[in-house]
Amino acid sequence: MKNRKVVVTGLGAISGLGMNLDHFWNGLKTGRTAIKALNLPIENIKMSLGATVPDYDEKENFTVDELSILDRYSQLAVIAAKEAVYDAGLSENKCILRDAAAIIGSGCGGKHTDEATYDQLYKQQRKRAHPLTIPKGMPSAAASSVSTHLGIKGPAFVLASACASGSHAIIQGMMMIQSGIVDVAVVGASDAPFTYGLLKSWDALRVVSNDTCRPFCADRSGLVLGEGAGILVLESESHAKERGARIYTEIVGCGMTSDAGHITRPDVLGVMRALEIALHHANLSPSDIDYINAHGTATIINDATETEAINRVFGKHANKLAVTSTKSMHGHALGASSALELIATTLALHHGIIPPTVNFTVADEVCDLDYVPNKARKKNINVALSNAFAFGGLNAVIAMKKYS
Repeated sequence: MKNRKVVVTGLGAISGLGMNLDHFWNGLKTGRTAIKALNLPIENIKMSLGATVPDYDEKENFTVDELSILDRYSQLAVIAAKEAVYDAGLSENKCILRDAAAIIGSGCGGKHTDEATYDQLYKQQRKRAHPLTIPKGMPSAAASSVSTHLGIKGPAFVLASACASGSHAIIQGMMMIQSGIVDVAVVGASDAPFTYGLLKSWDALRVVSNDTCRPFCADRSGLVLGEGAGILVLESESHAKERGARIYTEIVGCGMTSDAGHITRPDVLGVMRALEIALHHANLSPSDIDYINAHGTATIINDATETEAINRVFGKHANKLAVTSTKSMHGHALGASSALELIATTLALHHGIIPPTVNFTVADEVCDLDYVPNKARKKNINVALSNAFAFGGLNAVIAMKKYS
């Protein structure tokens, strides 16, 4: 039962690029950025840009009773999970879903619920909080909501590792399938960070751009926040083939490390180790890799560190790699970003199209790789990596192969 092959059979995405997977992929392959001026009923914030889900109306997706228990981040997770399950051809198969796992990552959890509660207690001077505040806002709410809406009765929980939350959730699902604990795992992440408290906190970090997101460019000025959810359906290869499922790609390995150092500044050695462990775990050599979906936040230190790590691990082959940051289009959706980026990597392998790094001007002298500037590139990709490097020095790299 051990070390079974793990494949991706379903994808779901909601992001600044749109309400579904088609909007997400069409945006990526056409180089359309979702970053725009923020139009939020929030005062006294410096942040002027973001990648929010366009034209989102929660009442079109959920009943009044459902909304009483669903924070915005849980709503996004449920929408993406339903789409992923439908895409996998499992919407009507309650028996398979009943025994599946639901593992959802999040960097923030239910911050909209927290914000509303504090507004009621401190600003409106109410004497009591809403009775459903705890179950609605708790970090595990998204996993509970996904499992409830899909009828999943297997293992269900949330992982939180800042911007690597989605990757860690996907890796956990991969390992559970490899070990035989489950045959199917619904995995990914969701975050909705556009609240007053979070925006003020990101302002204070001084890593946010009011220009746009320009990963790896000499004139990059910081990250731009986004929101959304990315969910994948993973299965053992034998289970997927037995039911005649369409298979996108195979997940072949991972690398996870901790810098055990600075809380916000990345350590090139920790990043290198994550890349090296992923290659070793997947039984790959550096020359096997065609494409890397980079963490690529557009902050000064992160982009330089990631580029240095890639150069040191891949040596001369680094010049042959395509390395792109899709955050330039969907924004930095915190924990959800790594899940959205693995979906982007999956579709790049499946369709043979590398999404570009948009808003690209001139590369920084310390960022000397092929970043596929501004326009998607058609290329047969056999093996790819997806990088996620989070605050706290929490690093995760996932290796994927084209399925044939």
